[in-house]
Order: sequence, then structure tokens, then C-alpha cells
Amino acid sequence: MKILIPVDGSANSQRAIDHVIKYVGELKDVPQLSLLNVQWNVASGNVKFFINQETINDYYREQGMAALKSARVAFDTAALPYQYHISIGTPAEAIVQYANEQKVDQIVMGRQGESGLQTLLLGSVVNKVLHLTSCPVLLVK
Repeated sequence: MKILIPVDGSANSQRAIDHVIKYVGELKDVPQLSLLNVQWNVASGNVKFFINQETINDYYREQGMAALKSARVAFDTAALPYQYHISIGTPAEAIVQYANEQKVDQIVMGRQGESGLQTLLLGSVVNKVLHLTSCPVLLVK
């Protein structure tokens, strides 16, 4: 079984990590665990005229590793094997694309607490993933 856990460094994503750690022992076989962080593409328009691609890639890597840090520590402490990946793009689309590419069996996500104008303008990543993916999604409250 392959489980994908999108991680953004928030308390919501940490609850999803904690849930996976707690319940992975109930599974017959240890699943293949994948952590995914998606960085918004900041290198659009004229940005590349002022900042070189290597600096932009370093920024993505630094921000992604910071967001993944607590999840990686939790899995390391629990002695669970995992892989991690940092993608660049729109979060929901990148999560679904990665899930499809890796042929995951389930996506485990923390329920997001966005509300008000932000949800109206950006939409909920969780809501978009639910609509875009064909694999089961477990939302952790």
C-alpha cells in the first residue's frame, strides 16, 4: 500500500502525520509512505531577469525542507521508512499529479482551516484535491 501525505508545515498537516504514525501499526504490512511539499511557483514574469534559476531552486529547496522538517522528524522517531519530494506549482494539482505518477493507494491530508475571503479567492486545497483525484482521500481533523 502506498500512502501520500502532503505536508505544508502547518498544524493540520502534522495531525495527518500523527494519524498515520498512530495507525500504521494496525496495517498488516508497513505501507510505502511518501511526504510531499508543494512550493508555489514564484519564478514567473520578470522575476527570472533579476534572480537566476539556481537561486530560485535553492529557495524552493530551503522552503520545502523547512516545511517537511517536523514530519521527517516524526517519521524518523517512529522508525518508519519514507520518501519525500518537493514539487513546484499549484498545490492541489501538484498533489494529484504526484499521486497519479506514484500510483498511490490513498492520500492522507489534514483538514484545512481556511475561511472567509481567502477560501473564496484561492479555494481550498483539500476541496480541489477531493474533486481532482480518483484515489481515496482520508481527511484528518
